[in-house]
Amino acid sequence: MVEQESPQRLTEIFKAAGDPTRRAILTLLAQEGPLRVTDIAGHFDMSLNSVSKHIKVLEAAGLATRRTEWREHLIEIRTEELAHVDRWFRDLRSIWALRLEALDKLLTQETDP
Repeated sequence: MVEQESPQRLTEIFKAAGDPTRRAILTLLAQEGPLRVTDIAGHFDMSLNSVSKHIKVLEAAGLATRRTEWREHLIEIRTEELAHVDRWFRDLRSIWALRLEALDKLLTQETDP
């Protein structure tokens, strides 16, 4: 089983990114760069408070961070945290590649006269 990444870390990331609104926020931040909470909220049909709660979940999972410039709080994506997920999927892909290779060898042996 592939669990080289911290199981708890992956769970936190998947829980945070599992919500469609939070994924949309991450996509928005990736496309637009750092944004104010009010700017983010303008893209969604929900209250500022609801958007703020989604952002806090992303921050707790390490997928977003908040920085202050003067009196503005800017939210930005932390793409380095997504590397945990990328490594996990890469390991899964390598396992499947090995299995498919073994299956190919087996099928080739059966068809050879």
